Amino acid sequence: MESVIEEIYRTQSRRVLATLIRLLGDFDRAEEALHDAFAAAARTWPVDGVPANPAGWLVSTGRFKAIDAIRRRARFDAAQQHIEDSLYSVDETETGDMEAIEDDMLRLIFTCCHPAIPADAQTAMALREICGLTTEEIAHAFLIPAPTVAQRIVRAKNRIRAANIPYEVPGREALPERLDRVLHVIYLVFNEGYSASSGDAVVRADLTGEAIRLARLLLALLPHPDVCGLMALMLLQDSRRSARSSEEEALVLLADQDRSLWDRAKISEGLAFLAKAMRTEEIGTYTVQAAIAAEHAKAPTAEETDWRRIAFFYDLLLAAQPSPVVELNRAVAISMAEGPAKGLDLIDAILGRRELQAYHLAHSARADFLRRLGRREEAIASYQTALSLCRQEPEQAFLRKRISALAAASERQ
Repeated sequence: MESVIEEIYRTQSRRVLATLIRLLGDFDRAEEALHDAFAAAARTWPVDGVPANPAGWLVSTGRFKAIDAIRRRARFDAAQQHIEDSLYSVDETETGDMEAIEDDMLRLIFTCCHPAIPADAQTAMALREICGLTTEEIAHAFLIPAPTVAQRIVRAKNRIRAANIPYEVPGREALPERLDRVLHVIYLVFNEGYSASSGDAVVRADLTGEAIRLARLLLALLPHPDVCGLMALMLLQDSRRSARSSEEEALVLLADQDRSLWDRAKISEGLAFLAKAMRTEEIGTYTVQAAIAAEHAKAPTAEETDWRRIAFFYDLLLAAQPSPVVELNRAVAISMAEGPAKGLDLIDAILGRRELQAYHLAHSARADFLRRLGRREEAIASYQTALSLCRQEPEQAFLRKRISALAAASERQ
């Protein structure tokens, strides 16, 4: 039963939290109610069994736990009484309505992305509340101190409370001005699922699936080319999910993947969304990234991948969205088209500017260039640097395997 509850927490807790925020009107109160609800589940489900609608049960239980807590406080603080009264007014059907619970995730994203909240705080809030990442994990992902992340989240919650920001999807006229931030957050959710920042799994299908579902909801509200571009990107990336890890949850690189495991239905749908997004005068960055993913999806084998075309798309992306991470990906594409020496020069230039020093994939890519050039000792050193920075277990295992193979090859000589 413990493993069942853990799985429900992993896959459904963020939806439950989103609904509790709507019902309770406060982030901190909702988080406390969420933990109380799961504590109650740990006590009662082993005896009574898992309810038919676990999310609805958790929402209802969390809400009543919150009411009980507020009632206790109201005995000492009369100001709490109006809060208790407002919570009783909720229609009971709202706590178990799965459609309403699912829509609450989109409400949560729009609340986190309200213009009154600074952009950096929006990102931290979204990763904390929607993905469930800890402040330490968010700090590691953005290479900033954990206390800075915590302060941003606290300030964002205070801003929402002080400005009385509504917990809702705005009217159609207000959607375009908030679209970029909302798409960014949905993509962050997808990325955390596509390549989990920590833990023992390569992919978190609950997050990739949730991001795609949210994008579909957004597309119904606002059929914008950028939403189509993001849909294309996520579907094409997610189509490779089954091939990205072995049965033992070991990481499988793109070049080594069994392409028969790729989801052809998702590839077909992704390519259709890409074609739709490309039929506009102004091509967005998600569409360019989707075009890169499409080159991989269309290649029958790894050897037939058109790396020069991929490098061209990275040139476009870098011009539109200058970033050392985009530069890194461009360097990898160029190394595949022109050889590892060219890629090594490009990545050394990035690291020479003191950028991406704490990004394990930069050192891993550099190590691979050195490995392909036969410079084993330098490759081992770069792999070890990458290993020291990596927090995902399958990636750590992959890096250790590469280090061992290179060390063994050196000993044989």
